[in-house]
Amino acid sequence: MPLGPSTSGPPRLSVVISTLGNYATLERVLDGYSQQMSRRIFEVLVVADAADPQPDAVERAIGTRPFPVRRLTGHVPGLSANRNAGLRAAEGALVLFTDNDTIPVSRLVAEHLEWHQRHPAEEVGVLGCVRWARELEVTTFMRWLETGIQFDFANIRGVDAGWGRFAGANVSLKRSFAGRVGDFDEEHFPYGYEDTDWAYRASKLGLRLLYNRRAVVNHVRPMTLEFWQKRARRVAAAEYTFSTLHPELTPWFHRMFTAAAAMPPARARGLPLAPYIPSWLPWLGRRVWLSVDTAFKQALAPHFLTAWDEAAARGVGPAQPDLSEFAAD
Repeated sequence: MPLGPSTSGPPRLSVVISTLGNYATLERVLDGYSQQMSRRIFEVLVVADAADPQPDAVERAIGTRPFPVRRLTGHVPGLSANRNAGLRAAEGALVLFTDNDTIPVSRLVAEHLEWHQRHPAEEVGVLGCVRWARELEVTTFMRWLETGIQFDFANIRGVDAGWGRFAGANVSLKRSFAGRVGDFDEEHFPYGYEDTDWAYRASKLGLRLLYNRRAVVNHVRPMTLEFWQKRARRVAAAEYTFSTLHPELTPWFHRMFTAAAAMPPARARGLPLAPYIPSWLPWLGRRVWLSVDTAFKQALAPHFLTAWDEAAARGVGPAQPDLSEFAAD
């Protein structure tokens, strides 16, 4: 199927939005798709999580739109089930995965379409940029999360992102290739590491993930250290399962937090300076942000490592998730 613009026939691209709660922001996300430069060549599939407490609120957020939109429901709770439901229902040759708190810029769809047109090989996927929305007060902690903890766009050199940066917040694939890889793993990764597990399996079939810096979504969800101390527990349980299923890979977060916990307690002297000193500033920037990095890693390490030990005692499989983090409104 051609990937170029068309005003008739099936959509060229299917946008799959996984949602749980967060109804007001979901409405704003859909408003963003109403402003796309290429409205007549895509559809939107809003996949409500099976655990969503107010499906009627999802319907109200969808409302009436200038593009085809359908509401689906995952058959079991979890991001994996939601993405699988969207993938199965998608009619486009391309599928763009995103979330209910990522508002697209007006060129998002066009950028994904254009890059797939330029790179037609089936195994090529396109990773877009997720940036903090300008309306948020971006704290030092949120800047630190951009250094490989929550996202790692700043460390991508050139256009090859590598499979390990695959992120369902803004990534597009050929539907035919996704079908070859198979489902997201609903059993082991309902919430967390579902993207990494899928991308690792895809890498064995030749996935090449290209980074398009102009395919941008604005992330409307502030993050705090306290929030991430809770999230670290879910990440630990998911990474334990991932590392058990794929023992040939070194567990990234476990290695990082184990090293941080073994270091002398951080003095955190760089924290007051970090809002004013960029990391790229010669000598001082590196020292300030090294201090920040150590302080935040040590603040998260006990939460992560305790949950890791609990997962090891429990065995492979997901922990009961705290769904409050997915429902911000």
